[in-house]
Amino acid sequence: MHIFAIANQKGGVGKTTTAVNLAAALAASGQRTLLVDLDPQGNATMGSGIDKRGLQVSVYQVLLQLITLAEARATSPAGKFDVLPANRDLAGAEVELVDLDLREMRLKAALAEHRDDYDFVLIDCPPSLSMLTLNGLCAAHGVIIPMQCEYYALEGLSDLVNTIKKVHANLNRDLKIIGLLRVMFDPRNTLSNQVSAQLEQHFGDKVFKTLVPRNVRLAEAPSYGVPGVLFDRAAKGAQAYMTFADEMIERVGQWKE
Repeated sequence: MHIFAIANQKGGVGKTTTAVNLAAALAASGQRTLLVDLDPQGNATMGSGIDKRGLQVSVYQVLLQLITLAEARATSPAGKFDVLPANRDLAGAEVELVDLDLREMRLKAALAEHRDDYDFVLIDCPPSLSMLTLNGLCAAHGVIIPMQCEYYALEGLSDLVNTIKKVHANLNRDLKIIGLLRVMFDPRNTLSNQVSAQLEQHFGDKVFKTLVPRNVRLAEAPSYGVPGVLFDRAAKGAQAYMTFADEMIERVGQWKE
């Protein structure tokens, strides 16, 4: 079981879009996939076609160890991957976890019981370094960083890399950066190309080959509760995420050799 946190401390960079579409693309490729929504906004839950407003149980109760992961998970109707859903209840977990034992290891403990159930677990982290994000980073083997190729994104990236280094040193020796995914990419934009070249120069093969373009169809898909890769398979954004799933499967395969 490979567990990846999808994280970036900057909001609006396509984290949830990446989490939902990568989960759907991996499932379509025959991989047993679980998507964990750790954001109280519950956007990954809704984007997977699960109504957060009707949830009786969620990742909130799992983190507080009131129920098991098996009792809380649901299946994306369109995507056919499992989801550990979230809603606004999760905002309360921040406060409640503070006084608990092993508070940053709650998600790791819940996932450990299902190590034989999944090939991939993707964790959609909130856009801040909170107790929830920390749970995601402590449970993960690696971090996938979606980022736009613009100046401010580079500023935020150095903060995130430092955070990952601290978690690696103090809490999770397995944690490493798996790769940077360039999203909302516009090849006609000179700055995009310059930042993209800088990333490749600085991070080398840590930059995924796949480029996800700006795509209206990907943006429309969540309002229908269907992952973009299934909403319009012919769209350039959908095809990019299918290519990215193949790249992830290939990269993981290389580790086993």
